[in-house]
Amino acid sequence: MNELLVRFATWLDGFEASTALHESIYMYSWIETTHVLTLMVFLGMLMIIDLRVLGVAFADIPAPRIAAALDKPMVIGFVVMVITGFILFFAIPVRTTNSIWFRFKVVLLIAAGINAWLFRRRIRALEHTLPERGPMPTSLRKGAALSLAFWAGVVVFGRAIAYDWFDCHKDLTPFMSWLAGCVELP
Repeated sequence: MNELLVRFATWLDGFEASTALHESIYMYSWIETTHVLTLMVFLGMLMIIDLRVLGVAFADIPAPRIAAALDKPMVIGFVVMVITGFILFFAIPVRTTNSIWFRFKVVLLIAAGINAWLFRRRIRALEHTLPERGPMPTSLRKGAALSLAFWAGVVVFGRAIAYDWFDCHKDLTPFMSWLAGCVELP
């Protein structure tokens, strides 16, 4: 699997646009700034919804009303965040692929996506029985807590990608080398 990922990253790295974007004086920074700003928009909306479901904030406002009001900006933030994330990956594909932090981030992104899918499924199943005010059902509260935990991890590991503590050019243990995806291509 590691070899396949590194081959794909090496192929992407061969594009002139990838190198140009990474070496750009302004473009890479603008894309990264857009990524972080839309992450803040997305996570801000998501946190308000999750905190309401947990009963920690906005308890006197019906959860469906909060979710309906924040859904559109949350989705827009998410879409732009994902697009800019792919562009950032395209700019530095090999180093990013070989980052343990990136790999952890991707695992948490997948977990957050599965949790979001299950969360929406639970909401649809309980749609007519959800209370206007007061505590939400335990299954929804667990989903909201997991959402906050997964996304906190995505942010932490995403930030750690910039650091090279476990890069392939360093002397790593075999396990850490495997975890980082260090392979030598022919």
